[in-house]
Amino acid sequence: MNTKTDPKEAECCAKFDPTGWEKKTHVWKNKLFVKDSIPQFFHMPIPWMFGKAIGRMWELAKNAKAEVPKKDFLLLSYDPSPWKSELYMSVTKRIPGASMTTISGTFISRVFDGPYNAVPTWMQDMDTYLKSVKKTAKKYYFYYTTCPLCAKKYGHNYVVIFAQIV
Repeated sequence: MNTKTDPKEAECCAKFDPTGWEKKTHVWKNKLFVKDSIPQFFHMPIPWMFGKAIGRMWELAKNAKAEVPKKDFLLLSYDPSPWKSELYMSVTKRIPGASMTTISGTFISRVFDGPYNAVPTWMQDMDTYLKSVKKTAKKYYFYYTTCPLCAKKYGHNYVVIFAQIV
């Protein structure tokens, strides 16, 4: 992201269209990601560490010519504990020297809009929805669709929750 330009003019993150994500099923077979992790405090990422990790992953992808088009970009977050967040950035190919992983499974996505502190409520809403379709979540991934500056510029802070179902 170029921080020297006016945030209203710069396009750092593509404008997110929630239409294709609400209550959709996704089947991933060995979907490829570059992986990083950061410390956090009670599930709250430390902002400058989050930004540095994303920058590292993006540079790796860009230098390897493995970045996905903005419209297909996914940056997933998974919290194995209140103290650690794992970040997964989608890429088009393996990157030598990078921590790589694949994710496989069936996922149901829901779109939410609002402040990050609403995540517990969103998870309850997701669980209620899953119960209504007779599904159970095994694991949750969060897709933060835009950075805070772009969320402010676009007027929405969309977050997609992917529930890996059993």
